[in-house]
Parts: sequence; structure tokens; C-alpha cells
Amino acid sequence: MLLDCARSALLVIDIQQRLMPAIDGGEALVEQAEWLCRLADLLEVPMVVTEQYPRGLGATLEVLQPHLAAAQRVEKLCFSAAAEAGLDNTMVGEREQLVICGAETHVCVLQTALELQQSGKQVFIVEEAVGSRTPRNKQLALERMRTQGIQIVSGEMVAFEWLRRAGDERFKQVSRELIR
Repeated sequence: MLLDCARSALLVIDIQQRLMPAIDGGEALVEQAEWLCRLADLLEVPMVVTEQYPRGLGATLEVLQPHLAAAQRVEKLCFSAAAEAGLDNTMVGEREQLVICGAETHVCVLQTALELQQSGKQVFIVEEAVGSRTPRNKQLALERMRTQGIQIVSGEMVAFEWLRRAGDERFKQVSRELIR
């Protein structure tokens, strides 16, 4: 199955102030998440952002805020964002394909992805845009999701599937602004 802009939403999970310094490769994760947010914005793919207990872990990182101005927001206490009633009332509930980035891969990302898949969604995890405190936990989570039929993809796979073709203005804009 290929990704389709009209059927997709980007879910940004818990990229928060007090959590990210503890994430292995956190700076790279944030850079990739920002890239995905810019891509989704350019291609008019709706975005949903979650925050795990923001009073304790802080808000979503400032660097992402300009790209998430139109995003729907959900505060959560459950590790799985899919367990929160508010997520059903967002574009996540309306779209059948969900592209996910965020932290932690082996906790909130994993539990959210598995529950969304169980509810009938097509779930895509952007490998370079998820992270855990240890590389081993990230690796185990990605392996587990893959064995459960969740698609592990790269950011460029997402971009080119959402674009579908070269030569039009959207491709030119993405190529100028995002493709490295």
C-alpha cells in the first residue's frame, strides 16, 4: 500500500521539552520531525500533536511550534495516544493512514501504533523520526512493530509517496525546500 495525502495524517507524539534531552539521538529526531511537519504543511496533510503529561514533561519543543500552528492538540496521561478519547475527535479519527514520529519508540509510539492498527488504521513509522532513551529499546520496538505488520519507512519514502509525481508545482516546491 502506498501513502496518499488525501487519506493521511501526521501524528507527532510527545516531542517535549523535558523528554527530548534524554532521547538517544534526540537532536536528529527533532530535525527529522520538523522536516516531516514542514512537508505535511506544504502538502496540506493534517497534523495532530500529543503531549504526555505536559505539566511534568513540558510542552512540545519550541522549534516545532511554528510548523504545528494548525495542528490539533491532545494532552494525554495514557501512554497510547489511541487510548485517549480526544484522539478520535481529531484528523486521526478521520484518516485511514497515519504517519507517526515522536518519542519514546518503545512506549508511547509503540502502544499508539499497535492500538491504531488494531482499530483498522494503516500505520507508518518514520524510522529516523522516532527515538528512545536507548538504541536497544528503539530497535526492539521497531522490530516488534514490523512483525505486527506496521510499516517502517523513511521520511523520503513518505515525501515521494505523498507527492506521487514529478514535474508539478508541489514537487518543485518540496524539492526546493525539503529534499536534501
